[in-house]
Amino acid sequence: MSKKLTALVATAALALTLCANALAANTCLRVIVVKTDNVTAYMQQLDKGRAMMKKLGINPTIRIWKATFAGPNAGTIIVSQEYPSFAALAEAQSKGAADKDFSTWVEGLDKIRTIVSDSLYREL
Repeated sequence: MSKKLTALVATAALALTLCANALAANTCLRVIVVKTDNVTAYMQQLDKGRAMMKKLGINPTIRIWKATFAGPNAGTIIVSQEYPSFAALAEAQSKGAADKDFSTWVEGLDKIRTIVSDSLYREL
């Protein structure tokens, strides 16, 4: 019985390791949908944030979109941040949270935008 239990535990550990490695290897996309009354000011703040991220060694691919053919959601701003892995995203979040200036900048964004949704996607 103990051999079966040992084999089961070893198999479960191997499966968890493989899953963790698969998640770490896949590209991660964070998609933030926001509403803002002042797109120009928001874009300026995002440029400021990009510069701060670069100084912190946070280098996602960032794209900014505006919904144009989206019914009642027309005008919504979508910010995508692409990281090479979930581990890279976690590292970026840790670096940002540890930096007082960056944290203050993120909090200040609440004055000019409202987050509609914030989602994570994994590349297949």
